[in-house]
Amino acid sequence: MTVIKQAAIIGGGVIGAGWISRLIENSIDVTVYDPADDAAQKVDAVLKNSRYAYGKLISGPRPAEGSVSFCGSIADAVANAELIVESVPERLDIKQSVYAEIESTAASNALIASSTSGIMPSDLQAKMKHPERLLVAHPFNPVYLLPLVELVGGAKTSLETIERAREIYHSVGMHPLHVKKEIEAFIADRLLEAIWRESLWLVKDGIATTQDVDDAVRYGFGLRYAQMGVFDTYRVAGGEAGMRHFMAQFGPCLKWPWTRLMDVPEFSEELVDLIAGQSDEQSGHMTIREMERIRDDNLIAILQALKGNDWGAGKTLARYEHQLMQAANDE
Repeated sequence: MTVIKQAAIIGGGVIGAGWISRLIENSIDVTVYDPADDAAQKVDAVLKNSRYAYGKLISGPRPAEGSVSFCGSIADAVANAELIVESVPERLDIKQSVYAEIESTAASNALIASSTSGIMPSDLQAKMKHPERLLVAHPFNPVYLLPLVELVGGAKTSLETIERAREIYHSVGMHPLHVKKEIEAFIADRLLEAIWRESLWLVKDGIATTQDVDDAVRYGFGLRYAQMGVFDTYRVAGGEAGMRHFMAQFGPCLKWPWTRLMDVPEFSEELVDLIAGQSDEQSGHMTIREMERIRDDNLIAILQALKGNDWGAGKTLARYEHQLMQAANDE
């Protein structure tokens, strides 16, 4: 069962709407503040996708859906929230001003979780009156399907806050990963940044198109990474001798000029036009909503397959379904 009943979402964009989806699927009532005129319309589009996805993903009973209420101010949204999720634009000044408004109204024991993908939590909490209750809880899109959430505490975040957050995210079917040392961009985005830079160079230098790069990932190593990660993948690549043999065999390659990671391509209009043009040619025949549905169907199939093998993210799904079954039986 979930361990909270009321949450607030500040910022109803792609990530904020994904959080709304996951929370209401676990019977948590959600209040939302987003000043955009079309915020409710955009959130509804995500909720339509998430309801369809959960209907295919979850075997067995689903809990009653929580409510969604849009509020006219941050103060109204956070007044009764046990968990407050900040998903506003990636600007430190905006986030800090939001925290000031939150602290003026929210309950003293409410957790404040930032969805930032790279800002250090110590910087986020620098101007707070009660910084011990803020942490980063960085999810991955689509939040309602991907189970990983990186938990990162700042210099003043309490251990109690980390543990409470871990319990909350476990209860909504996620895999909380505690990043024990504070660092910009945390773990997953630092890995993603590396492949993103290499991808830009490959397209810029005319070696590959955007589709070539995507095909290299989705038909090759992406399938391995999806279920085994980086180090277990290479351990298996080392054969019976394991990781030690792999390191001995391929370690010298690290000195070869195979990467341009220390060199960043100039982010020019020419590069933007090149990438955007190829991307439009690759998948511009589909709407974003259609692509989201295809993405979700593929993720559901992968997660269900992994569940059948009791492996990786499939184990998280199996644990979550068992939790839902127990809750349904207790009613």
